[in-house]
Amino acid sequence: MSSTDKDAAVLTGTPTQEDEPRRGVGPVAVTEARAQFASSPRGARLARRHAVRWLEEWGCPPPSDTSCTVALIVGELTANAVRHGRIPGHDFALRLTLDPEANLIRVEVSDAAGTKTPPASPLLPCPEGESGRGLLLVDVLAARWGSTPRRPVGKTVWAEVSLP
Repeated sequence: MSSTDKDAAVLTGTPTQEDEPRRGVGPVAVTEARAQFASSPRGARLARRHAVRWLEEWGCPPPSDTSCTVALIVGELTANAVRHGRIPGHDFALRLTLDPEANLIRVEVSDAAGTKTPPASPLLPCPEGESGRGLLLVDVLAARWGSTPRRPVGKTVWAEVSLP
């Protein structure tokens, strides 16, 4: 299946096993949703739309601060995965986890480029520059964020958003 076919399948809402939110069992259920997207600007937009839909299913409707914050973080991290982590023939993955016990939502974006990791502290962009502010926004909006290597190849950039 080509990247375009994958985009079309996700766009039309064709469910995949990983595309549906999963609810845990036990005293405090952790809820998780994940999907893979073509490493393209369109894939990044679709990932953000899926995140908003999952959040709505979890009780965080689009106008809420939580939904807006998570959507912005997903947008920035997926745009970075497309721009800086793209390797031809490899998709990126989005995973959202709602953990009521920890009172947070965790966003994870994984790509295939393990050598291009984000700086530990966001760099200040050129004032006249048209890009370079994404991680500054993530740094301000997230309770914490970072990146971890992914085996066998790649990295995962993650951010945690505290629930109100």
